[in-house]
Amino acid sequence: MSDAIPAGWKSEDHVLYADASRQFLAQEVSPHIERWRKQGVVDRELWTKAGEAGFLGASIPEAYGGGGAPRSFDAVFFYEHARTGDSGWGVAIQSIVSHYITAYGSEEQKQRWLPGLASGERIAAVAMTEPGCGSDLQAVSTVAELENGQLRINGSKTFITNGQMANLICLVARTGEVAGAKGVSLVFVETEDAPGFRRGQNLEKLGMKGQDTSELFFEDVRVPESNLLGGSGGHGFIQLMKQLVWERLLIGVVALGAMDSMVEATASYTKERKLFSRRLFDLQNTRMKLAEAKTKAEVLRSFIGDCLERLDRGTLDPATASMAKWWGSQMQCEVADECLQLFGGYGYMAEYPIAQAFSDARAQKIYGGANEVMKELIARSLDV
Repeated sequence: MSDAIPAGWKSEDHVLYADASRQFLAQEVSPHIERWRKQGVVDRELWTKAGEAGFLGASIPEAYGGGGAPRSFDAVFFYEHARTGDSGWGVAIQSIVSHYITAYGSEEQKQRWLPGLASGERIAAVAMTEPGCGSDLQAVSTVAELENGQLRINGSKTFITNGQMANLICLVARTGEVAGAKGVSLVFVETEDAPGFRRGQNLEKLGMKGQDTSELFFEDVRVPESNLLGGSGGHGFIQLMKQLVWERLLIGVVALGAMDSMVEATASYTKERKLFSRRLFDLQNTRMKLAEAKTKAEVLRSFIGDCLERLDRGTLDPATASMAKWWGSQMQCEVADECLQLFGGYGYMAEYPIAQAFSDARAQKIYGGANEVMKELIARSLDV
C-alpha cells in the first residue's frame, strides 16, 4: 500500500510500516490461508507472533505496551492483510477493542488489558449481536445485574468474530432497568475466570471459512463491577456510537485491500487465458470491466485516504464513516462479481481465490451495521 496511500496523510514511517507488514504477512499468513479455511480458525501462535512483531499494538499508547502511533498505522496493516486474500484472521477486532479501552477505560483497566492485547496474549471479541437483535443495539436483552460488587450476566450472543479463541470479550449488556440506549453498558469478560461462560459451535458460513465466528452463552456469569467500562453503567450506547466510526472505516479499508487484490489477480489471469486465439485481456469487454473495477478502487482509495487524514485529526464524523463502510463494501461486492465473471467457469470453483473473495465479500455489507442502516445514518446528517 506504500505507493497506493494518498499523500495527504502518508508519511515515510507509513511506507516502512507497509513494507514490514507485507513481509510479515507473506511469511506468517499467505502460506496458511487454505489450511485455516479447512480447520475453521487461524493458528493461536499467529497472534503472539504478530504481537512480538509489533503489529497488534501499533496504536496502543507506549505506556501500555504499544507503539503509540496514530490509528492510520493499524489501517495500513489491515489493508495489507486484506490484500493477501485472507479473511480468517479477525485481527481488526484487536484494534477496535483496544480503542474502547483507551478511550473510556480507567487507568486500572488500561494497565490490566492493553498490554495483553498488544502482545497477543489477549485475543479480543466484541459481543454485540444477539439472536433477536442485530443492528438495533438499543434492543439488546443480555443483562448484567449488579449484586454485592459483582455483575451477574445472563444472555446470549451470536455471529461473534474470534468467538472460539477470544479470551477478552467486550460485551454489550443491559445494566439498568431503563429502556433503550440509557440502559446499555459495556462489560469486559475474561473468559478464563468466568464460570457459566460457554462457547457455542463454530458457525458454518457462506464465506470467511477461516474465521471462527461463534455463538456465546452467559449463564449466571459473574465478573467484578470493576469490569464495567468507564466505571459506571448506562454509557455503553454512546461509547459504541463513537467507536463504531473506527470500525466502519476499517471495513472500508479492508474493502480496498480486497479490491486491489482481486483486480490484480484478474488482470494477471486474463493476460494468460486465451479466447478465440487471443488473450482474454485483449478483448474490449475484458478491458472495459477491468477499467471499471480499477476506477472503483481508485475512487475508494481517495475517499479512504481523506477519512484517515480526518481520523488522525480527530474530525471524522459518524456519517462519513458510514459512507466509507457502505460505499467500500458495495464496491467490493461489485468488483468481486465482475472479476469472477472474467475467470469464467474457473471463477466458480471453490478452490480459486476469486471464488473465495466473492463469498467473503458479501458479509462486509452486513456486519458493522447493515448497509441499509448506514444509509439511514447518512440521511440523518442531511436532516439538520
